[in-house]
Amino acid sequence: MYKPNFIKRQVLVFRHFGNKGYSLFACLGREVVCSVLSVATLTYASAESVSTNPVVTDSASMTTAREMMLEEVSVTGSRAPLTKSQAARMVTVLDRADIAQAPVQSVNDLLKYAVGVDVRQRGPIGAQTDISIRGGTSDQIILLLNGINICDPQTGHNAMDLPVDLSEIVRIEVLEGPAGRIYGTSSLVGAINIVTRAAQQTSANVNLEGGSYGYGKISGRASLSDGRWANQVSAGYSRSDGWSRCKAGSLNTDFSGAKGFYQGQYEDEDVRLHWHLGIADKGWGSSTFYASPKWKADNQYEHTTKLYSAIQGETKVGKVHFAPSIYWNQNRDRYEGYRNEPEKMKFNYNRTDVYGVSLSSYFDWKAGRTAFGAEVRNEDLVSGNLGEPLAQTHHIKGTDRDYTLGVNRTNISGYLEHNLLLKNFTLSAGLVAVKNTWSNMNMTIYPGADISYRPSEHLTLHASYNTSLRMPSFTEMYYKLQGYSADPHLKPEEMQAVELGANGQWSMFNVQCALWYHHGKNMIDWIMDTSKGDEAVWQSVNHTKINSLGLEFGTRFSIHSSLFTLHYSYIHQDKEQEANIVSQYALEYLRHKLVANARLPLMKRLTLGLNFRWQDRVGSYTDFEGQSIEYKPYALLDARLTYTHDKWKLYLEANNVFDKRYHDYGLVEQPGRWIIAGLGINI
Repeated sequence: MYKPNFIKRQVLVFRHFGNKGYSLFACLGREVVCSVLSVATLTYASAESVSTNPVVTDSASMTTAREMMLEEVSVTGSRAPLTKSQAARMVTVLDRADIAQAPVQSVNDLLKYAVGVDVRQRGPIGAQTDISIRGGTSDQIILLLNGINICDPQTGHNAMDLPVDLSEIVRIEVLEGPAGRIYGTSSLVGAINIVTRAAQQTSANVNLEGGSYGYGKISGRASLSDGRWANQVSAGYSRSDGWSRCKAGSLNTDFSGAKGFYQGQYEDEDVRLHWHLGIADKGWGSSTFYASPKWKADNQYEHTTKLYSAIQGETKVGKVHFAPSIYWNQNRDRYEGYRNEPEKMKFNYNRTDVYGVSLSSYFDWKAGRTAFGAEVRNEDLVSGNLGEPLAQTHHIKGTDRDYTLGVNRTNISGYLEHNLLLKNFTLSAGLVAVKNTWSNMNMTIYPGADISYRPSEHLTLHASYNTSLRMPSFTEMYYKLQGYSADPHLKPEEMQAVELGANGQWSMFNVQCALWYHHGKNMIDWIMDTSKGDEAVWQSVNHTKINSLGLEFGTRFSIHSSLFTLHYSYIHQDKEQEANIVSQYALEYLRHKLVANARLPLMKRLTLGLNFRWQDRVGSYTDFEGQSIEYKPYALLDARLTYTHDKWKLYLEANNVFDKRYHDYGLVEQPGRWIIAGLGINI
């Protein structure tokens, strides 16, 4: 169902919806080009006959040239687009057909089926989720919305509070492994890009859902397009009573929230412009999400409000292609250690403003294709409990308190990359130079190189070496409350990685595998020494080194109109851990993960989707009595039955069909079977 694809040097073919698209991580100046092949007969198109020069068109020949681009240019994972793209990095692509058939209501839930991604839920349907890649932590990946970095430097726990609904996402792309020379800081172990697109025709739709535990959702979308201009607006509201109650009897895993998103586009023969503006407002009962043996609160609560805005451009003519972007994101967070009881613990208030501007460009010459660019990103935090004392306080709206603490840092990066393209061989090498004003960090260079070789039209071999870094989050540096003690002098994390892989593609069958090794230095984690009993606290520390070895294997095949996939991931970390030390993140990882999916047409308009996951986590958590409990492996089956009409669709889905009780994270037991029914109407 979900297709791990090798991109950046191997031609990827995606389902095409409409006559336009955007490339992987579009803000870097790459154009998305999608093939018109169906999912069931997915094949790799040859690009040998296509020039590596950009396609330059005039008004008379634009349509013909655009169709050539759509048929033969691939999505790449480099700084500049490559027409002959041979596999060098493992990327999982979840396309529109996958999203439509999956038994999920959030991006968080959808990512469970990407074999290289670890989704640790504290609550279902996207209430709160930590997302990590290849044994890393939620702070070690970069999250992008249409290629714009939307990471929250305060914490990665709330990064998935997104303004977009699943219905308007064209695809989700997961790049596994360090990506410093492509995305700079934050991309320590990978990247996730969520791609939306303004509709290519005037339309509207409404979706209604209801289900177990008082779950309900309503959402809608309206689009207006007249050729060169396209505009789309969407909004939605969802809520649930949750599946548990605290000892006092009140709800403690409930949630409710609203979101809205506007995006627009203008395109002509010379330029393409894209802009978006979104808001996500949500509150949820946090149960025992951050509890410890010393602090046994089971009625925590959190509320976030997030604003997203960006303007992106791309030139389409001239020898040098430019892709500038400018963005502003704001994250507001209120955390209640005891719900509605500030007298027992003061509420924590935080506001983070992130401003960024970047310019990406590339040009072609006799020696190949060269890309270069730069980005400046400023991260500003004002808080009631994180940071250093402010020279001037700021009032917290709606309260009688002020922001008295804060942190401000600026990240400056520049990159250079060159791609050498031969008939069956591609070499891509580059570097990123990074300087951060925090702690007077010196300018540091992180290089990388990818090589691919295609001995035949059905087989591609690839090898890569990449490096990256990550700055500590503000929470890791300054969080000091009941049971937690942070270190403001944490060092940046650094990663080196080597990957080898192969990809075989035939008409109805695809198989791929990758072997990778990560060497991490100064890795950051929260640890607890349980031997201290009631005095034990969670402390943020730099681990000296963590070495990770992983293997990923996947296959996809189709029979008539049915599609089947099977993927497996194995990870081993050799970090030695002292006795009685419990880790929250870095030393807890999925050693085994198996994902199997089947899409079965039962009748002309009736489709059954089955999704199976089995995973075995290394690590343990501490109960309220201070006892260490090992995580247990578990298997889950999700199912969705969909009836599709021209103007509407009905669906019934069941998550955790066999009512399995399990733990994704610490003390928080996940709910059992969850039934949801939905109706979608297209106008």
